[in-house]
Amino acid sequence: MKVEPESHDLRRILGEQAFTRAAGAPLIEGNQCELLVDARENYPAWRRAIEASERFIHFEMYILRDDRVGREFAELLIGQAQRGVQVRLLYDWLGSQGKTGARFWRHLRTNGVEVLASNPPRLTTPFGWLSRDHRKTLIVDNEVAFVSGLCVGNDWLGDTDRGIAPWRDTGISLRGPAVAEIDRAFESMWQLAGGKILNAESTDAASPPGRGDCAVRVIAGTPETGALFRTDLLWASIASHRLYLTDAYFIGTTSYLDALRSAAGAGVDVRLLVPSASDIRAIAAFSRTQYRSLLNSGVRVFEWNGPMVHAKTAVVDGRWARVGSSNLNIASWIGNWELDVCIENERFAAKLAETFLRDLDNSTEIVVGTSKRPRQATTHPPAQHQRRIRPGSAGRAAAAAIELGGSIGSAMTRRSLAPTEARSYAVFAIALFSFTAIAILLPRLLTVPLAILAAVGGVSFTARAIRLRRANRTTDTQYPRQEQSSAPSVTARSKPPGDPRKKP
Repeated sequence: MKVEPESHDLRRILGEQAFTRAAGAPLIEGNQCELLVDARENYPAWRRAIEASERFIHFEMYILRDDRVGREFAELLIGQAQRGVQVRLLYDWLGSQGKTGARFWRHLRTNGVEVLASNPPRLTTPFGWLSRDHRKTLIVDNEVAFVSGLCVGNDWLGDTDRGIAPWRDTGISLRGPAVAEIDRAFESMWQLAGGKILNAESTDAASPPGRGDCAVRVIAGTPETGALFRTDLLWASIASHRLYLTDAYFIGTTSYLDALRSAAGAGVDVRLLVPSASDIRAIAAFSRTQYRSLLNSGVRVFEWNGPMVHAKTAVVDGRWARVGSSNLNIASWIGNWELDVCIENERFAAKLAETFLRDLDNSTEIVVGTSKRPRQATTHPPAQHQRRIRPGSAGRAAAAAIELGGSIGSAMTRRSLAPTEARSYAVFAIALFSFTAIAILLPRLLTVPLAILAAVGGVSFTARAIRLRRANRTTDTQYPRQEQSSAPSVTARSKPPGDPRKKP
């Protein structure tokens, strides 16, 4: 059936509207996007941009460690501040606990760098710090912006002398109109942390004119908004050929898991790459309890063989791509401040997909069966997909292309799900038994913290009530209420003369 031009335009408009409303972000044309893999490409690009800065540097980082790499970047920022460049550094209070001390921040402040902590504990919101500023962005002179999953620390570089591989992570550099949108997101967080915009040129200055072929959406996620969650659900729903996902802390919600299962059931090649060894073992253990339902639906799950895969990326049908700070879990979707860039460009999406498939060469596929033999490269779709692809469907036409991409890696090892899943359940069983033992033998270890939490909550609500009453009194003083007349609001009608009911 031939699609009329009007029908095609309508579909394009509706698709654009759906993406814009789901992401809460408009499509920005004319950007130059470069994929940066690992710290070996990201850190040097960051350094070059910082060293070339002339007006301002805006650096928003979830974790900036007080280690060799962190101190190197600190001295780089101090050097530019002493040259007269306006340097603002925003870090997350919770993320830096135990990793960076007060002396590190004080050294930066005393040498000209403006430093603020995002979302520290406050009396009126004692548990507000659980929402984290999880963003990792760098904006320089409104000329270039970097968005990634990388924090600043030795882990991302590894240690060759000790045989420790670097963490696997992904970022991008952007030039063009989208840079201003990323900077506005930073300045919103800066003001939320108590900072003031001292120089309006960074906010008001227009970004460089369009210089590339990438159309992007800048999704600046905030607590309780769920913009990226809606986008991820939309992508899983519209994917027709392939959906490649890399995530560091995967804990899918019921609706998202169902979206992935539905896509795989329709013949979409859905692949998920997650860590095998995670720095947060509890999350990895919980993530593994979700494998079975995904595998039974045709989703393919891979675990990274290196120390840690920390990237947060997605590729849909070789057309759409996402790189940023958000993980596929409820904390990132609706709990944190996050920043991701969604790119609509086939060239960029193809490069990210190629990078993903190379990562699978260093991964182990989790399977329901017990076979541990290497999986040989093949250009045929898996049997489970063959059963689901209907004759004449778009999935059948794409089946060869799907597995052709999978054959880039010559062979991948496979591991049975059962022992992996058993370890996760054993971890949770031990945790529950430990909790039970503490509750019976040492009940105060549970009751005392609960009492403290209740007391903190009571103090918080009291402080908030006092603040609201004071604010109300201030409002009443500034805008006094008008005195009400003692006369009734509605004047009673007098009876007309000659009323027959009136007695003489």
